[in-house]
Amino acid sequence: MSAVVGEGALVADEDAGFWTRRRFLTALGAAGGAGAVVGGMEVLGLFPDAEQHKQAYVPPRASDFHLQGRAKKASVLVLGAGDAGLAAAYELEKAGYRCEVLEARDRPGGRAWTVRGGTTDTDSQGHRQRARFGESQYLNAGPARIPQGHTTLDYCRELRVPIEVFVNANPDAYLYRAPASDAHGPLTRQPIRRRAARADLAGYTSELLAKCLDQRALDARLGGADREALISYLRSTGALSASNRYAGSANRGYAKVPTAGNAAGALDQPYGLADLLASGLGSSFGFELEWDQAMPMFQPVGGMDRLPRALAAAVRGTIRYQAAVTRIRVSSEGVSVDYTDGSGASQNTRAAYCVCTIPPSVLGGIEANFPSAVASALAQVQTMPVGKIGLEFGRRFWEEDDRILGGITDTNLDIATIWYPSYGFHGDRGVVVGYYTFGEASSQYAALPPSEREQRALAQGARIHGRPYRSEFASSFSVHWENQPFTRGGWALWADRASSTAYQTLLEPVERLYFAGDHLSYLTAWQHGAFESARSVVTALHKRVLAGGD
Repeated sequence: MSAVVGEGALVADEDAGFWTRRRFLTALGAAGGAGAVVGGMEVLGLFPDAEQHKQAYVPPRASDFHLQGRAKKASVLVLGAGDAGLAAAYELEKAGYRCEVLEARDRPGGRAWTVRGGTTDTDSQGHRQRARFGESQYLNAGPARIPQGHTTLDYCRELRVPIEVFVNANPDAYLYRAPASDAHGPLTRQPIRRRAARADLAGYTSELLAKCLDQRALDARLGGADREALISYLRSTGALSASNRYAGSANRGYAKVPTAGNAAGALDQPYGLADLLASGLGSSFGFELEWDQAMPMFQPVGGMDRLPRALAAAVRGTIRYQAAVTRIRVSSEGVSVDYTDGSGASQNTRAAYCVCTIPPSVLGGIEANFPSAVASALAQVQTMPVGKIGLEFGRRFWEEDDRILGGITDTNLDIATIWYPSYGFHGDRGVVVGYYTFGEASSQYAALPPSEREQRALAQGARIHGRPYRSEFASSFSVHWENQPFTRGGWALWADRASSTAYQTLLEPVERLYFAGDHLSYLTAWQHGAFESARSVVTALHKRVLAGGD
């Protein structure tokens, strides 16, 4: 059965065994991923003219978010001085609102927390830690990177928070797979360079596809010129020989690096295709192609908390720290909130409106006169257990010995990943994220005292980096968000927001109180989600006030 599929008249007749351009690209995607398909489409001339899609360039403004009109000194109480709460207060004040912020912690930022030397913490399990990191060393215990397309960068620009590149994907970082059984083959139990594994998988994939073309498995509808163009493309991406055989390339690295004179270098031998497939190493490569994970990424210079601290400094109203909310009362007239101050004394404050950014896992335990549907919705929000450990080393052996400057090593161990710092290159010391765990693995680490988390992380990391991972170790600091009293978990877990009654319920105000936070966005776990949620709520509240309120 034939069907015309648009301009170019690609005609399919799969019952006859024909290979059309569409069918070929489908096979190419199955074998080589999205990047291979894009390259194949470019070669076949299937991309529309980019000139048709160009838009006029609009330069950045001082702020890319403005509320139209000004309020007449309406008061707003903001609960929580994380990214969402601070952004809400900051934007509302621009439009004339009087804001007061209550924050249970002794600092701004919420999960945007940077641990430096001297930082102390006592978690809900009674574990007390004091960071002993050296000068200028730090651990971003929560968010640690910013994609280019996120609103987070807009606030960095507006508040003049300097940024630097965060090395998210480094081809010289490692992949490590501990075997579940001997069937996983020789590429387990040893660290493998990402670049080598990726180059070999791409090369073998290209070889297989080139063989299909050479054997004319594609019918005449994919013409001879197409066939030659595609083989040329596969040679360039897969380093194929004239016989279309993959035998390794400089893309994967050298056994001996080229230098001067006659020292031309020597290529490493490629890993076997069967070994690569058995190891499962290829499953990690999709990560660096994801919309929010693709390079380049960025971080504020000096730590992620630079941005919330800049926001806090820009808020003109009062920010009360160590102000833990104990009771909330909402009505058609306004909002009343009881809290305890730093001395433990009970206090009360009132406002015409309220923006509540307290995490549902905490808010559900605070006395409030919310309707039963809202209380039920808060109870239904599940959060991801998540934790990190910062391991400080006295020597940056990953740079000196392994030539890894930034990036992430991916493993199938319970530490999940090892992050190398994207700051302080060639310095004397450095803080490595020794694990970034989620779910059950995080819960297991969270149940341990910090000293045991440290030893377990060191033992796992030593399987990859060897002796220096222990001999160069100096200190550690670990954070598990499920053990943080005013957070009680990482990010919210939503199966389907559009069909979730709880999610839709929390998007609506309760009398004059609005809920905000990254948990009420489609970008949970990202600061961008918190900022976008705050902007949405601020816009809705402002429209209501300008329309006459209630």
